[in-house]
Amino acid sequence: MPIPPAILTLLLGMGLVLSGLWVGQNVSLLPVDASSNAPVYDELFKVLFSIGTILFVGIIGLIVYSLVRFRRRSTDIGDGAAIEGNLPLEILWTAVPAIVVLFVGIYSYDIYERMGGMTPLNDHSLHGSHAAAADSRTWAGISPAMAESDDGMAALPVDVTAMQFAFIFHYPEAGITSGELHVPLGQPVALTMKANDVIHAFWVPQFRLKQDVIPGQPTLLSFTPTRTGRFPIVCAELCGPYHGGMRSTVIVEEPETFADWVAKNSPAAPASAPTAVTS
Repeated sequence: MPIPPAILTLLLGMGLVLSGLWVGQNVSLLPVDASSNAPVYDELFKVLFSIGTILFVGIIGLIVYSLVRFRRRSTDIGDGAAIEGNLPLEILWTAVPAIVVLFVGIYSYDIYERMGGMTPLNDHSLHGSHAAAADSRTWAGISPAMAESDDGMAALPVDVTAMQFAFIFHYPEAGITSGELHVPLGQPVALTMKANDVIHAFWVPQFRLKQDVIPGQPTLLSFTPTRTGRFPIVCAELCGPYHGGMRSTVIVEEPETFADWVAKNSPAAPASAPTAVTS
């Protein structure tokens, strides 16, 4: 007894959906995650990858099936059937994409907000609170001049300058200027970024972070590294003829190693004037 077409279609659809969900959850195309932001972003990527897999396999499979099943035979010289339309099918292929797009839009907005994307790029009041907190602290040991982040944890402030064609990192309380970004593992970091010439973009794929750096408009970016290592910083905004070479590195170190780096690179304190000896 042949399986009714409706039942066969339902079974194929269920198999397609389950296969797409498995691929989305078990096949990773992303680089290793190295910040607390990454798992939040990866949730969205898995959902989009699952939906994309279902649509791609389903559409390609239907096209291949149609090419084989409804191909013109060598003995067929007549005209094709005059099909006016199919209202239920038209409703289905309009409603399903609309629901998918609405779901993806709402879910993407939720992820974007959870990652802090709704914070104004030039929230000067936030920057002011960071600076005020930093002024009340000093660099010492493994607790370098911290500002207060939004969740109440101490954040390391770093000023980032983007220019053609380099990133420069300045640690205001330590007086260190570096071509690489050194940060301690597990420590929130608050970047205040500015561009000297054209629009650049600060992108660390392993952190799942990308932020435009705009001339005349300081932007803020916060993250917490969760894995030690060296990770590339890439300018992801076309900024000139040597844009492809505008790269740097963020080096995530253990707190003790970071403290040693700070101690070795901090400018020496000016020698005090000798005290006059009187008889």
